[in-house]
Amino acid sequence: MHHLRLPLLIFSLPLGEDPNGTPNNLMPYVAQVVVGRRDHLTIFGNDYPTKDGTGIRDFIHVMDAADGHVAALKYMDGTDSKGFDKLNVFNLGTGVGYSVLDLVHSMEKASGKPLPYVFGPKRVGDVAISYSDPTLATKELCWSAKRDLDDMCRGK
Repeated sequence: MHHLRLPLLIFSLPLGEDPNGTPNNLMPYVAQVVVGRRDHLTIFGNDYPTKDGTGIRDFIHVMDAADGHVAALKYMDGTDSKGFDKLNVFNLGTGVGYSVLDLVHSMEKASGKPLPYVFGPKRVGDVAISYSDPTLATKELCWSAKRDLDDMCRGK
């Protein structure tokens, strides 16, 4: 009888893309401000119950996400009976929450340039804090994120 392992990967916010057109997450906006494609970054909300009033998120480097995919493929191909015939959900992230202003300051440090920003109103549906718990991915996939926010902003 053939058994299956079905991993479902849930990602934090990936950093490292350069989209064509309008970005749909924070890092490309930040990068476009740094290179002069945009005049400034709009940060949505500055009165959240966080250390600096901006939202906290768990960002993940695209290469860490790619490594997570490889780990999931190896997991699917495993020969032990652990996890067979069920859906397993794994969070891929650092497990560390960084604020929007943490990201701005890290990018300023990496680029050596000031990053102009303005505060806008909160967006409907945004939560103050959202970050992953990658414990199961570490245990079952033998995977963990290797890069921190400074690495992500330096492109390492």
